[in-house]
Amino acid sequence: MAHVYPEGCFFNSINDINGKHITVMGLGLNGGGEAVVKFLLRHGAYVTVTDMKTEQQLKPTIDSISMDKSLDTEKLTYVLGGHRIEDFRDADCVIKNPGVKIEGNKFLQAANAIETDISLFLKFSKAPVIAITGSKGKSSTVSAIHYGLEQAGFKSFLGGNITVSPLTFLDETSEDTPVILELSSWQLADLRGRKLLKPKIALITKIVPDHQNWYGNMKDYVDDKKLIYADQTGDDFTIVDADKDAVGTGPAEGGTWGKIFAGETKAHVLYYSQTSLDDSQYGAWQSFDDENNFSLMARIPGKPEPQKILGLVSVPGQHMRSNVSNAALVLYVMGVEPSKICSILGSWNGIPHRLQFFHSWNAPSKTPGRAAVRFYNDSCSTVPEAAAAAVQSFGKPVTFITGGTDKGLDFAPLAQVLKSDGSIPSTKGLYLLGGTGTDKLLPLLDKESIKYKGPFSSLEKLLGELKNDFCSDANPLEDSDTVVFSPGATSFGMFTNEFDRGNKFMEAVKRIF
Repeated sequence: MAHVYPEGCFFNSINDINGKHITVMGLGLNGGGEAVVKFLLRHGAYVTVTDMKTEQQLKPTIDSISMDKSLDTEKLTYVLGGHRIEDFRDADCVIKNPGVKIEGNKFLQAANAIETDISLFLKFSKAPVIAITGSKGKSSTVSAIHYGLEQAGFKSFLGGNITVSPLTFLDETSEDTPVILELSSWQLADLRGRKLLKPKIALITKIVPDHQNWYGNMKDYVDDKKLIYADQTGDDFTIVDADKDAVGTGPAEGGTWGKIFAGETKAHVLYYSQTSLDDSQYGAWQSFDDENNFSLMARIPGKPEPQKILGLVSVPGQHMRSNVSNAALVLYVMGVEPSKICSILGSWNGIPHRLQFFHSWNAPSKTPGRAAVRFYNDSCSTVPEAAAAAVQSFGKPVTFITGGTDKGLDFAPLAQVLKSDGSIPSTKGLYLLGGTGTDKLLPLLDKESIKYKGPFSSLEKLLGELKNDFCSDANPLEDSDTVVFSPGATSFGMFTNEFDRGNKFMEAVKRIF
């Protein structure tokens, strides 16, 4: 049974924080816990920070807090390397990390009240919210929306699962500053029952299996996603997928996730499609002319005549084009003129860790004919479907690096696209980073006789082998050879998170190449 929180927020106003004893569960290294601690201290709370990690592991975050001279750190206590039940039982309120389950957790069950940085922000800010969730493309979509709104003249803010706590900009928000929130299923679950999330626009990107090691089934996973529109009204908009779900990923009862979402929300429904929409449907659809030139067409309530709202885009691949298309639809709903959307989003170059071009290497000149190798970092690819999309994004075979830690997902979609299509190879080379997810991928590759190298126990070893292969006369480079790192899995055994993984990959490439 999913946990339901009391309606509203423990704090009636920001002033209520003053003098309260608050425990922050999970300091972390991504900035969320740090932002909560600083926010609470600035508003007069006595703060206890507790984390399973040690002081040494959390040193960067601890140092950042201690160096902030605006904070009264005499009101701050650290309990690290473990939790104490009294820090939860005796606190007025606990601020919970979304990556911790409340079910079966004796510490959280001892708490008098539980909040999150998202619930605090939604309680205290009057800003109109544009909320995005889904399985694939969340970070790219929210980043494109934020970029587009800023370029169109809005003062907007971006936060949530994209590693920026909205508490960092709470004081700058108003009724005139749209806030884009990327929300994971876990962050949404921590809002169940509170009735605090009432987005002006809610967008659900493509749904595929994810976090099945946490949920164990798709129903519970999607039930948390549905919370994004649970408290919308008829004045709001819900944007959903009009296309079919991939085989084996749709609802067990039949139909599609998009149709289920559309049937449940109270808001105006807008659809997005890679092909077309029915005349009765509002939303945006992709189209191509006889010369394969791309256009995104849209119609929305109040503007029923189809308008071109996007043309040529700068980011590679169908899935990135879909993310930018969804951002364009949001901008159109927000009142940005179609020609302006085309100009603004057509020049958007993407975000770090999502098919990010970051390095070019010229092979040794002593070997005639060697060309530049272009490296792309797609470390935000944490599901096999995202890696499958990445390998197909360049319209030619690429050198592909993938693999990592399993989170209860099926790697068949990735193995399928790695198969050769007749005489055309899917990749120029396949290199595997070790992990339990890679262990699941290996028999699928072997079954299809797909050649690979690895698995490697470190990026350094993998990249060293790759460089040797590139320098071999038996492996002639062609013009603009492309290397893509798209794990399709987590890598928590080797890295802190996908952002740490991407940064370390880029550092290692620049060092070795």
